[in-house]
Amino acid sequence: MSSKSTIPPPSILLTNDDGIFAKGLESLVTVLGKRHPIQVVAPESEQSAVGHALTLTQPLRVKKIFKNGDLFGYGVSGTPADCVKIALHELIIPPPRLLISGINLGPNVGINVIYSGTVSAATEGAMMGLTSMAVSIDSYQTREFETAARIVSTLVDLLIKSPLPPGVSLNVNIPDRPLSKIKGIRLVKQGTFRFRERFERRIDPRENVYYWQAGILPPPEEAPDTDHALLAAGYVTLTPITFDLTHYPSLTRLAFLEKATLV
Repeated sequence: MSSKSTIPPPSILLTNDDGIFAKGLESLVTVLGKRHPIQVVAPESEQSAVGHALTLTQPLRVKKIFKNGDLFGYGVSGTPADCVKIALHELIIPPPRLLISGINLGPNVGINVIYSGTVSAATEGAMMGLTSMAVSIDSYQTREFETAARIVSTLVDLLIKSPLPPGVSLNVNIPDRPLSKIKGIRLVKQGTFRFRERFERRIDPRENVYYWQAGILPPPEEAPDTDHALLAAGYVTLTPITFDLTHYPSLTRLAFLEKATLV
């Protein structure tokens, strides 16, 4: 009687920009770790809004992080993109097949994806050949991390069967609701809205003026088929994104610039 051979589940690299001790990252480890080999390489401290920054003028330090006596992962003294690079070049052998960045506190929608360390980590993963997704939840004080992690697990199952195209990562935003209150999943385009920024002027004890950057997420004011609008309406939004920033129609429209006389 022959025994059936089983294919081992693919390994997953987890990272984030909220730091290796963030609750969102821990929820992914708990849920995905039940079915997949998990490796965690994340910033040692919070790196929100650092975008795709890399650390080039100082060394990267890597620490083993333990929880309850067990190795939880590696904390890196750098940015999310640094974490992905050093994980794939130095720390994870054999390399993982998937990368998940998150779960981020607060949505990454509209043009704010440009600033996001969460999204940039997934972009870096796509650049290095992994099927990658960035995951954010639409709240800064959520209790629904387990719900979000279960949704991520479902998406992982689908992407194992049908990986993303080369160079494409998936930006995932999840409503801050119980699973029964989420309306469904929608593939959407990235919106163009931005935070309404403001700066609080303050004075320190030595009478020096300083500014604290703040802002609010305005209600959706754009087309109803964008990430911001459908997330606010209660849908999980999926936006395929790429690192190619070329505006292709302008290659033709701006052809007259090639005729400029260089003096």
